[in-house]
Amino acid sequence: MTDYGPAAPHGPDMTGTHNPIHQVTENERQIFQYLIRPDDMYDENGVYWADMGIAKRIKFVTNYDNKEAARELGGIGRMFKADPLSPIAYYFRNMVLPGAGLGLEGYVLFSIGNIQPMFQAQGSFQTCWKTYAICDPNWIAAIAYLEVVGIIFGQIIVGVIGDWLGRRWGLIQDAVIIFLGLIMLTASWGVTQNGWVICYAWSLFFYGIGVGGEYPMTATSGMENAVGSGKVSTKEDRLHRGRKVTSAFLMQGWGQFFNQVILILLLFIFHHGSGNAPYSQVAVQWVYRVSFAIPAVGTLWLVYYRTYKMKSASKQLLAAKKKQNVTGYDTQSLKMTFTYFGPRLIATAGGWFANDMFFYGNKLFQSVFIAAIIGPTTSLIPNWLYNLLNVGVSLVGYYLASFLIDNKLYGRKNMQMVGFFAAFLLFVIPAFNYSYYSKAGIHSFQAMYFLSSFFNQFGPNCVSFLVAAEVYPTPIRATAHGFSAAVGKLGALTAAVMGSYTTTQQKFYIVPWFGLIGMLLTWVFLPDTTGLDLKEQERRWQYIRAGREADYHGIAVHPKHLSLWERFRGVGKHYNADLDYQQKIEEMRSEWEANEALKYSEKHGADGEDFDSELYPSDVSSYFEATSQRHMLANNEKINGADT
Repeated sequence: MTDYGPAAPHGPDMTGTHNPIHQVTENERQIFQYLIRPDDMYDENGVYWADMGIAKRIKFVTNYDNKEAARELGGIGRMFKADPLSPIAYYFRNMVLPGAGLGLEGYVLFSIGNIQPMFQAQGSFQTCWKTYAICDPNWIAAIAYLEVVGIIFGQIIVGVIGDWLGRRWGLIQDAVIIFLGLIMLTASWGVTQNGWVICYAWSLFFYGIGVGGEYPMTATSGMENAVGSGKVSTKEDRLHRGRKVTSAFLMQGWGQFFNQVILILLLFIFHHGSGNAPYSQVAVQWVYRVSFAIPAVGTLWLVYYRTYKMKSASKQLLAAKKKQNVTGYDTQSLKMTFTYFGPRLIATAGGWFANDMFFYGNKLFQSVFIAAIIGPTTSLIPNWLYNLLNVGVSLVGYYLASFLIDNKLYGRKNMQMVGFFAAFLLFVIPAFNYSYYSKAGIHSFQAMYFLSSFFNQFGPNCVSFLVAAEVYPTPIRATAHGFSAAVGKLGALTAAVMGSYTTTQQKFYIVPWFGLIGMLLTWVFLPDTTGLDLKEQERRWQYIRAGREADYHGIAVHPKHLSLWERFRGVGKHYNADLDYQQKIEEMRSEWEANEALKYSEKHGADGEDFDSELYPSDVSSYFEATSQRHMLANNEKINGADT
């Protein structure tokens, strides 16, 4: 029996409304298969990878991943052969530059904890920073609090601005604020040391606004730039979207690394080649100010780059707004997001809160095992070197996360759950035998501490940054990411406040349970978007926005890509691969017809949008031309007009 595909034969056209008969050619069938069921997601029989049995799924995913790895390695080899420095330039352009703002966040945020011990170790500053004889201890504590509050403010406000005015303006604004904040930090001073502390704290607050805005802007712009600009989704997006975003995020780790290296080098430079106490007031001042001045130079260049080289950063957002006829902020999408994706906010915001309790709580324990290992010392260098070692371990976790986060057999959700649970175990074990691990078992404690840093990055810290943007529709993506990140920073603030009012033993009794809470929130409320075409999620949102949720049958409602809570509510009951295939062809037909109408208008001198001359391959256009009733009627009108 002949398979006529989407153009099945019909009876006589008595009404003039039937589509013309057209038998699908083999070439047309292959083109549709390529566009609608690409080989990185479907097998040769058109079966989606998540619909395959376990054994076949493992084989399919492994074979394709191996082929893709060979292709990428071959590409790197060809780049190196043509120009040995081109792979480095590619990495800098696609990973370093998109994550530069988060690198600055890691640099400055963790410099506070590194610089404060230096102030406490210098004689003339001890009366302010250590004994509080001439400075208000509340303002000393406010240094850490105000920066976090500034970050929270920036995450929420810039997230809204990013969805309102566009990603590009959010990125430029962030870079300008960060640059001015670094100038303020470098030049901060007061007529008294307490005045200097106040100036320092408010400078960090202002700087934090820019850093906070980097979270939603980096995640959304990086993700949306990974999506092809045409109507057809790209393999680059489907296979490497997570890697691209987390590769930008891991610049946070490099920021911490370079901050520690620069502080060590500056201390040697300005302290006569020695890292040992006592430290002169002049040396401490130079180390403090130069450490902030160095990144200010790079940030000024970042302002230029984002202004003149990232003009298309808002392209996907503008396209999404255009489809819904929205020009400003899409308040309707925001309301509908709470209605349809509310539980996802519990996962992204709640999971991020639990992660930051761990991430920053981890720092609270570092001094305990360092003091036990090296004994009493007045030098800053041993502590800074252990910080550097811990950052190195974290970077291994960052990179391993970026390599495996797109693997369909492991992916986002599993990575976050395993990371949370591992961190829980590594903290809860010493919590209930603290007297042993803080003394005789200190090296075991040290190993567990470093492993917790590794699993925090190879788990919730990287995944929470990615999914807080990925699981939401484009019109409110930055807002949702900013809100989730702000709730996460409340976890950091909670950890900082808790550190001031609890003993180390009490901290160990409290912190581990947030790992367990984070794992449970992930399991119940977080959908797994690994391997999901992001444009497919946008298709589903268009149906929801039009009040036709039940009419969508695509892979965005496949049980694999839904949370446990969404499956329980029956969200996946409308999934139907065959109906979705037919639906996609009709959607492509509608886009083609709209484009043909634009082309016709342009030919006849009408003003309006430009048509897309490369919307679909020529075989697809020929098929639609042969089977489109609207196009046939237009031709009949031309013929009738010519006859008269």
